Amino acid sequence: MRVLLTGSAGFIGFHLARRLLADGHVVHGVDNLTPYYDVRLKQARLALLAERAGFTAHLVDVSDRGALRSAFTAARPEVVVHLAAQAGVRHAISHPDSYIQANLLGTHQVVELSRAFDVGHLLMASTSSVYGSSSAMPFTEHDPADTPLTIYAATKRAGELLGHSAAHLWRVPTTAFRFFTVYGPWGRPDMALFRFTRAIIEGSPIDVHNHGAMERDFTYVDDLVEAIVRLIPCLPVQGAPVCPRDSLAPAAPFRVVNIGGGQPVALGDFIAAVEQAVGRPALRRDLPMQPGEVVKTWADPSLLVALTGYRPDTPISIGVPDFVAWYRAYYGI
Repeated sequence: MRVLLTGSAGFIGFHLARRLLADGHVVHGVDNLTPYYDVRLKQARLALLAERAGFTAHLVDVSDRGALRSAFTAARPEVVVHLAAQAGVRHAISHPDSYIQANLLGTHQVVELSRAFDVGHLLMASTSSVYGSSSAMPFTEHDPADTPLTIYAATKRAGELLGHSAAHLWRVPTTAFRFFTVYGPWGRPDMALFRFTRAIIEGSPIDVHNHGAMERDFTYVDDLVEAIVRLIPCLPVQGAPVCPRDSLAPAAPFRVVNIGGGQPVALGDFIAAVEQAVGRPALRRDLPMQPGEVVKTWADPSLLVALTGYRPDTPISIGVPDFVAWYRAYYGI
């Protein structure tokens, strides 16, 4: 396939690009190397991709319609996977404009160009954060997602709605997948695993919010990539649900899919896994809950399993040591 992948120098985009290239596909990666975190990490990912046959990099901001059109023209994609976004739940509180620019305007441009270039399947990243204040657990794709607690979650939900309306109007088959706390090697420095690992190695305290009384449905990045690869050929066909719980929209070739294993892990257990992998105890600084944070996330992966026959299952006892080993190697520690 010819795949246009936005966010290709990002954490998840890098891993997905490597997998697609290994499978023999042609990948046109779009990324603007935004300095939200250390650009050198993104450049290192991109350098590894540049070594692979079949990869072309486009240093383009997805909100720039003209530049993005040039990338589409070069790629002539059969499939578009839209991962580019301004990430980070807490960063949105102080920098909301960047989320509107990337996650709304950028997604709009990707959707419009996917229509213009007659893309066979548009897949776009969303987040478990769209479930917001919902207390029904585990989260299913049919649960309401109308009470986001952060600007980030609101923009990602809005991106889903843009995708649905375009799928209805222009009949572009579109799948939005909701990620659940993805982690692994090459992860972002603002994520908990990265921060915990760095602090424990350095002997600095880690901030533990809500005094540790939280749970997350952690998803190892290789599992996430496997799920995305399997979803690419699963076109949403209006009127043809694959199971009674399919989220297929009634008025468009559009569906949402949770990507998570359905196995929440207590924050204390996650920290213990990092301590064991690093080889020293953490110095904890217990703090209150942060604005916009939720106590628990928990995916119902039934639809993913029905569509692909696959369920993420890498335990933190494997995934966390993999990250710590990568961290030590990358930083020479």
